[in-house]
Amino acid sequence: MVEKNHKTRSLKKIRIVTNVLTTALKLWLRSQVSQISQLEVEIRASDRQILTGCIPWVSIFASNAVYKGLHLTQIQLIAENIRINIGSVLKGQPLQLLETVSVFGELTQEEEALQASLSSSLLSDALDDIFITILPNDSEKYRSITWQKINLDYDTVALTAISSEQEDIKQLNITLGLQLLSAYELQISPIHIGSNTVILLEANQNKHRLNLGSEVNIQELKLIPGKLMCRGRINVNP
Repeated sequence: MVEKNHKTRSLKKIRIVTNVLTTALKLWLRSQVSQISQLEVEIRASDRQILTGCIPWVSIFASNAVYKGLHLTQIQLIAENIRINIGSVLKGQPLQLLETVSVFGELTQEEEALQASLSSSLLSDALDDIFITILPNDSEKYRSITWQKINLDYDTVALTAISSEQEDIKQLNITLGLQLLSAYELQISPIHIGSNTVILLEANQNKHRLNLGSEVNIQELKLIPGKLMCRGRINVNP
């Protein structure tokens, strides 16, 4: 009877620690986004691992989340061997990473979500950088660009933007072929850029490469009409 009661108390303790940690993780995730419709967190760890601040496996699923203006349709994240400040968490303090974590992720982006994200600095700055990479000699002419529309097709992104310099307002129509060249590099080809009735660039042979950095490891990138799907790893720093 004593042994049975001891086991029951131990199981309750494990459940309490796991529940506290799961709740803390959910609160931390919700604090990182301005909107989210669905959030699921699963933690797989023993009592000893949790209480020492090491979580061997965590799965996070989120849908219709907004992070810094970037709308995410659906994302699944899995991370292993995570070191956290468990002592502080059990005292009700915010969860913090203690070490860099390699996270595997699968992202599905609907065209509507990308359209809603065009006003975010995360997406608009990335598009600005791509535009400057493609037209480096004309970057001064198009310093002020407002991205208005995005369409997805098979391995293709079509963009509409407005460039305004003083009183000179131009509409830009951009079509980019996009392929995954390596785990950290994208190839942009073919390229078509037009402004009003003038063709600024028509390049079927010229291939531009976009380096995503050493923190990224993309395993799959797929574009189809109305949808983008991506799978790979990224390092998340404390």
